[in-house]
Amino acid sequence: MLRAYLYAYLFFLFAPIAIIILFSFHDTPALTFPIQGLSLRWYATLLSKTEFVASLLNSLKVGFFAAIATTILGTLAALALIRMKQKYKTIFEWLNFVPIGLPGLFIGIALVTLYAQIGLPRSLLTITIAHVLCTLPFFVETMRSRINYFDPSLEEAARDLGASQFQTFRLVTIPILAPTIVGAAILAFALSFDEFIVTIFVSGNDTTLPLYIWSMMRRTVDPSINAASVIALALSIAVLAAGGFTLWLQRKRAVAARDMNE
Repeated sequence: MLRAYLYAYLFFLFAPIAIIILFSFHDTPALTFPIQGLSLRWYATLLSKTEFVASLLNSLKVGFFAAIATTILGTLAALALIRMKQKYKTIFEWLNFVPIGLPGLFIGIALVTLYAQIGLPRSLLTITIAHVLCTLPFFVETMRSRINYFDPSLEEAARDLGASQFQTFRLVTIPILAPTIVGAAILAFALSFDEFIVTIFVSGNDTTLPLYIWSMMRRTVDPSINAASVIALALSIAVLAAGGFTLWLQRKRAVAARDMNE
């Protein structure tokens, strides 16, 4: 019974994705079974639209810069957490969780009000700032699991052996936290790339890929929407695969260095 439940659970998760992928190759505009034929016409139609290409590039730009900013700010916050006393860590963790629990609708309205008060016009910059706000708590939360097991005595030992503060940071702290930082940065990019609710409030004339897909669904429903979704899915999987490979390579180098030292 448990095995049957597991199979049903996996089917429930992946069946909609499989249907989207299948209909993105449908030869006719009909979104019904049976499949009349397979074709790449919807991908060709989609890639020929300058609006789609522009929105895709905007999502990549925003995701990249949001991930970079989130990584810098989140890593600094993680380093501060290492040096905090436990009671202050608990307070910070609770405060960090608040933006995660707030509805995206509330954050979007709050950001629109803030931008209006400071006179900042809505653009890709405001989208990037909003995405940093949305992804930063997830980054720090991901880092927290590694920080809880970080031993500050390793930094103290490096300082006792004559390393400067910067050398300790570069040769001890960062290598220990690097795999988690890379994984959290990839998560930040994926969250930014798919963000829709907050983006719809803070976007101006520039649109991202989720907003473009939403605008397509408001006009009509055709396989081009499925093709756009499959492209977004493929890019997300590619980013996750690249991050997984990077983490694997780092672990392999760490094991090789440890074996060499032994």
